[in-house]
Amino acid sequence: MARFKDRVAIVTGAGSGIGRASAIAFGEAGARVVVVDINAESAIETVRAITDAGGTATFLKADVTSSIDVKTVIRETSGVYGRLDFAHNNVGIEGELAKTADCSEENWDNVIATNLKSMWLCLKYEIPQMASQGRGVIINTSSVYGLIGCERGMPAYAASKHAIIGLTRTAALEYAPSGIRINAVCPGAVNTPFRARLVDKSKQTYNDSERYPLGRIAEPREVADAVMWLCSDEASFITGSTVVIDGGLSVR
Repeated sequence: MARFKDRVAIVTGAGSGIGRASAIAFGEAGARVVVVDINAESAIETVRAITDAGGTATFLKADVTSSIDVKTVIRETSGVYGRLDFAHNNVGIEGELAKTADCSEENWDNVIATNLKSMWLCLKYEIPQMASQGRGVIINTSSVYGLIGCERGMPAYAASKHAIIGLTRTAALEYAPSGIRINAVCPGAVNTPFRARLVDKSKQTYNDSERYPLGRIAEPREVADAVMWLCSDEASFITGSTVVIDGGLSVR
């Protein structure tokens, strides 16, 4: 419980999957966790999991594509806790499955807003708070499809996840002098509701033991553990990096 004792962490998309695992991991490490999600019911379940284990957590409902909502989250977090030490920006959707020429403009705009604009808005308001403290760590969730092409009919998703890496690297360079480290994690398939939706939409059966050199997909906690390490002093000289958590998929 002492690793992040008295530190404050925000996790967006914390109602399920990777976000929930990350929020719980921060709580286990002693941080005071602000659980951010647009779905109140699922987010409250995450808060309950943290508090039942003896941690401290607060729920804030927010649409992270809204500058007003994101600004409010940061303002309320700093108002209640007086600081912001860690942020895991984790909201993302897959959108409709359609190849590039068949992707609708509505789907493109929705995916880019949810996956990319939300990341920029979170950075926009997290960075000034951290800069005022002289330190902070931000982790952005990209994807293995931010590194390689995606054959599954998700052009907007792949574009957004590639862009997150560029945004992460740029912000890392800009704010290193302010004592802020900014990195990205790039998961492959993870055992989450996101993954289940994608499989259902595609109507395909994936042989993960063949696709992934390690013979399986990841569990959410395995991604969360990488986030915890990047936030820790053990990663104090790492910024602008992408940590790939894909069981070897991208190096085939």
